[in-house]
Amino acid sequence: MKVLVAGATGALGKQLVPRLVGRGHKVVGTTRSESKCAAIFDLGATPAVVDALDAEQVARVVAEAEPEVIVHELTALSGDLDLRHFDRTFAETNRLRTEATDHLLAAGRAAGLKRFVAQSYAGWPSERTGGPVKTEDDPLDLAPPKAVRPTLEAIRYLESAVMGADWTEGVVLRYGGFYGPGTSLAPEDGDMVEAVRRRKFPVVGNGAGVWSFIHIEDAADATVAAIERGRRGIYNIVDDEPARVAEWLPAAASALGAPPPRHVPRWLGRMLAGEAVAVMMTEVRGSSNAKAKQELGWEPKHSSWRQGFAGVAA
Repeated sequence: MKVLVAGATGALGKQLVPRLVGRGHKVVGTTRSESKCAAIFDLGATPAVVDALDAEQVARVVAEAEPEVIVHELTALSGDLDLRHFDRTFAETNRLRTEATDHLLAAGRAAGLKRFVAQSYAGWPSERTGGPVKTEDDPLDLAPPKAVRPTLEAIRYLESAVMGADWTEGVVLRYGGFYGPGTSLAPEDGDMVEAVRRRKFPVVGNGAGVWSFIHIEDAADATVAAIERGRRGIYNIVDDEPARVAEWLPAAASALGAPPPRHVPRWLGRMLAGEAVAVMMTEVRGSSNAKAKQELGWEPKHSSWRQGFAGVAA
């Protein structure tokens, strides 16, 4: 198939593009920067420079590529994540989840697109009541902390737009927290890893927030499955073991050979890092991958963050 990967030079794009090429697909990969074209070419794809927030540029690139599938993996999350100023940190990514989604869908419709696969997020967006693990049928949070509301609204918008495109096969992939090459949880250059090693990533309060992770390679494999045989719907792309912060964070530190994380009371965590971080550390729910396994025929090779973190550290 002809596949256009929007965001081909991100952590996931770098894993996804060579997998698609290796399976015989003809891939066009987009980038905002001329300087990254060589990297896309080295991955086996045809590079296309485009500002995804410019509707005319998007329409031109899609018309030239004539894709059967568009994969929307666009984010703007490079460098340190300032979660204390969550709304500011995710502002550009939120535009990509709204404006760029509209541009890609419009261009895809004009091109007679067969399938549209888009990146969403699992974990903190879910409602914070009931059990510790949520499925795709459970509602999203109706009363999130103020700082994350614009991001949650952007996620809602993206999912609604893709699911509402009745002219194509819309597939939304809610990825868990990425770790592995090119992510913030990678020993060579990961910001989160450095924070854990320097004991700047404490357990806040009771550490009861449940997080779901996914190795970046498993996320890419799931995306290939969605591209080739995905049916309309939303899928959680996470591993088999959602875990409380109080459990996974000390284990991550141990795997990295770092000292155990500090523990700070919730009020102090809230004061230092903001309400959004306090909620993520104490209240958020994890996600189930049962639907993705059953309907996409996908199985994560790193079934648990436990083995995954150990492998990354090694």
